[in-house]
Amino acid sequence: MKAFLLAAGIGSRLKPYTDTIPKCLIPIHGKPLLHIWLELLARHGIKDVLINIHHYPEKVDEFITGIQPTLPINITPFHEQTLLGSAGTIAANQAFVNDCDDFMIAYADNLTCINLSNMMDFHHRIKTKGGFFTMGLFKSANPRECGIAVMDPENKIVKFIEKPQNPLGNLANGGIYITTREIFSFIPKPTGAPIDMGFDVIPALMGKMFGYEIKEYLRDIGTPASYQAALDEWPQRDLLKRLTCSEEK
Repeated sequence: MKAFLLAAGIGSRLKPYTDTIPKCLIPIHGKPLLHIWLELLARHGIKDVLINIHHYPEKVDEFITGIQPTLPINITPFHEQTLLGSAGTIAANQAFVNDCDDFMIAYADNLTCINLSNMMDFHHRIKTKGGFFTMGLFKSANPRECGIAVMDPENKIVKFIEKPQNPLGNLANGGIYITTREIFSFIPKPTGAPIDMGFDVIPALMGKMFGYEIKEYLRDIGTPASYQAALDEWPQRDLLKRLTCSEEK
């Protein structure tokens, strides 16, 4: 399986940290967030990853050049002079997955230790039920600030609302998807404006989209407060047993 790792965000909410470093390279106990993601993908059998780059691209390029020889994963950087949006990046790189039945899309500004192998197994099961898009979901303490999904008893997503004023639940979009090439028929044609997965694509996937609840740790580090919380929570060696971060396949 291949993966798109979306890492081009400016990180304006994470200032002043992102005044000098791209958000994807924010350190978590000395290890860049992008490094954590690449190790996670490699651990679960991802062989090829495309990373989109925009903010401080030279620093991300330097990081990729240094880390590539140490990981069993082929890394393809994609420079965006103008941000294309999450779905726009996928559409611009359709050729990257022309040889794949399934592929992953993940937002690199989340910190997680999700068992991706379990999510892949779930995705293969929902394909037998007519689905082609699996969305990773987590229980949010602030559902008004997230994209919220409502599922039926079969885990099919029957409603999805971005940042609802009156949330119907707390299962939120975790920014990790597994899909097939069928997704490209749902991405609008480019008009020059960014194309967003949450606003422009996902609402059209009702009936073909299933939700996978993430049981492991996941946190968006988009603000200084959430970044500090991640530093407090993320397992170091002596804290590993305290958190649910199993990577067993």
